Amino acid sequence: MKAYVCPGQGAQFSGMGKDLYEASDIAKELFHKANDILGFNIQQIMFEGSDEELKQTKVTQPAIFLHSTILAACLGDTFKPDMVAGHSLGEISALVANKTLSFEDGLRLVSKRALAMQAACEAVPSTMAAILGLDDAIVEEICASIDGVVVAANYNCPGQLVISGAIPAVEEACAKLTEAGAKRAMILQVGGAFHSPLMEPAREELAAAIQSTTFNTPICPVYQNTTASAVTNPDDIKKNLIDQLTAPVKWTQTMNQMIADGASEVVEVGPGKVLQGLFKKVDRAFPTSSAEI
Repeated sequence: MKAYVCPGQGAQFSGMGKDLYEASDIAKELFHKANDILGFNIQQIMFEGSDEELKQTKVTQPAIFLHSTILAACLGDTFKPDMVAGHSLGEISALVANKTLSFEDGLRLVSKRALAMQAACEAVPSTMAAILGLDDAIVEEICASIDGVVVAANYNCPGQLVISGAIPAVEEACAKLTEAGAKRAMILQVGGAFHSPLMEPAREELAAAIQSTTFNTPICPVYQNTTASAVTNPDDIKKNLIDQLTAPVKWTQTMNQMIADGASEVVEVGPGKVLQGLFKKVDRAFPTSSAEI
């Protein structure tokens, strides 16, 4: 069984998607449609923009979404997923790929998500930190012991867990986790505390947009971040997508479940090879590749 996975924020690079645009009329049509929906020329920033321009909140998330969904569309009849998943933002890309969402509705949700998250980040000084080389349970226990908002946010792979919260609480957690034997406890250069309770204002804003959007029955299951399990019911998919902003990304659990459910290979649809690398951390011999037209 073939699993297709879509990357999240951080995979962007200047020039992304340009090869698709030059090779495919479908890609041209979708990029032009995206410019109209967003109200600015995102393809120009993706193809020619600087790293700084690509880091703008209103650009980063839509850019990664567009790369993944347009690539999937360009694959045409060869794109036959048995299961899909996406890391954080990538979950919306996956929901377009498996026909739960239309391209247009997916892009509108991604744009709303990016702006709502930015506003939530500006409301409270917050950050994230990568914790390497500690058991997940130890990280969870130490975060729970700290007075302040700090939680496990991204279970990326065995031995790599990202925590998220208010800056003082994250800094205190990093100090205690280092004492407990973490190989590294590194504050990340991010805009705020994604996948934590501090994203509640963004969750509420996105919830209204999701509830008013049509979700179709998908062509294959999506393994959602909040449950790490196969979901096909549109109402359940909506609920899990709403919960995702304040809940952890259970990617380690998702990878294990996909493999347990029969995934025999994984294809990364979008920029970079981060998700392939995470699958290799679970099983070095597991077949991975990048989608190409």
